Amino acid sequence: MSTTIKAKERKDLKKSATRAIRLQGHVPGIIYGFKTDNKAVSIDSIELLKVLRDEGRNAIIQLDVDGKKHSVMVNDMQRDTMKNEILHADFLAVNMNSEVDVEVPLTLTGESQGVKDGGVLQQPLYQISVTAKPNDIPQTIEVDISSLAVNETLTVSDLKDSKKYTINHEDDEVIASILPPQAEEEIDSGEEQEPGEPENAEGREGEDEAE
Repeated sequence: MSTTIKAKERKDLKKSATRAIRLQGHVPGIIYGFKTDNKAVSIDSIELLKVLRDEGRNAIIQLDVDGKKHSVMVNDMQRDTMKNEILHADFLAVNMNSEVDVEVPLTLTGESQGVKDGGVLQQPLYQISVTAKPNDIPQTIEVDISSLAVNETLTVSDLKDSKKYTINHEDDEVIASILPPQAEEEIDSGEEQEPGEPENAEGREGEDEAE
């Protein structure tokens, strides 16, 4: 099931017009893809943020542009992380009957036995690439680690098969492992790492959106 968001086509692509759109609480963006000519649009920022929060990054959105609906996914975003604002969004129009490749978050569930025994949980893989039809894309893939003991590892091959999507990773790629406490001390470099991964800040529109 998809959510409908109303959008308006943008005719004026000057920086001043884009700035005015943001001040009005809207996000400038562009639609392209399946049976769609490139079209500049603006949409309500609160509505877009709500859909992404409730339905995930790969949500299918029915973008109603002045009465014409497009089935789209957010393909790329420019964000102001300090203000939690979306500065620009690229919307990819999709064929609902054709498969697409997307990144899906991996969510670890349960408390592993190894952690209870003093081990340290390591998760090198936070997202996984899958191929699926738009309506079959999972919001997240859950991985139960409750039985994982010290010195044990979960790999892609341990994920349950799904008829709705295909996983695009090698079977031996590690999802999570439990290290003994001393092993954590050996690998700890003392360097703080920034959380999260940056999104591609390059939009497909030929205007400077990052001001």
